[in-house]
Amino acid sequence: MCWQRERCCFRRCKQGVSTGQPIIVLVKPQLGENIGKAARAMLNFGLTEMRIVDPRDGWPNPSAGPIAAGADLVLEQAQVFETTAEAVADCSHVYATTVRKRGMTKEVLTPADAAGEMTAASGKCAILFGPERSGLEVVDVELARKIITVPINPDFGSLNLAQAVILVAYELSKLDHSNVQPTIEKKISEPAPQIELDRLYEHLERALEDTGYFYPPDRAPATKITLRNMMTKPAWTNEEVQTLRGVLSSFERPYPKK
Repeated sequence: MCWQRERCCFRRCKQGVSTGQPIIVLVKPQLGENIGKAARAMLNFGLTEMRIVDPRDGWPNPSAGPIAAGADLVLEQAQVFETTAEAVADCSHVYATTVRKRGMTKEVLTPADAAGEMTAASGKCAILFGPERSGLEVVDVELARKIITVPINPDFGSLNLAQAVILVAYELSKLDHSNVQPTIEKKISEPAPQIELDRLYEHLERALEDTGYFYPPDRAPATKITLRNMMTKPAWTNEEVQTLRGVLSSFERPYPKK
């Protein structure tokens, strides 16, 4: 498809292999920087299919690449369309993101609910995001089967394009882990056996005896019970027990001052 705009001829960029993921459709985006930010938000959560409808400043846009911070794959495979209807023509499920209901009798979903539907859906899903200044027009929202919105501050309903994209992309990533992995791996430690907790308590009690902590003497039994309960209440790991015992040892044998 070829169409004229400011003496430039735009064609659909070469099509990438369909990932089966929802397609992010940017309707009449105004700034190349915002397209780049949206691409960056998408790739952070494993989304790669972007379609652009009637971009104000044309496409490709040199301002999009630098701000995308490495999300070149998304920009290189982006497809450009003249109308929103053409952009979603092959999609079975179309969602419009808007904070305004516009008097339409369409089902309204949160990003989390919509993500659940899209993850389980058969056929292509598309999510429409409107231009930065005004959001989606009524004619675009009419193409959608359902509306995605968030419980935003009624006195300040102002999300930028990338923020809107990332809200939905994050919810999708929570349900589909095939393209994203946690950046921080939780270290799994074995819980400490009871004998280690007993030794920790004995070490603690011994150290406190030397400092005169158990005073007055008639309160010592109750205080010791409380301390032992503290030792058994948390799920101490071997590493934590050894670390705390190291701390106690440093109290008992402090290094000489320099």
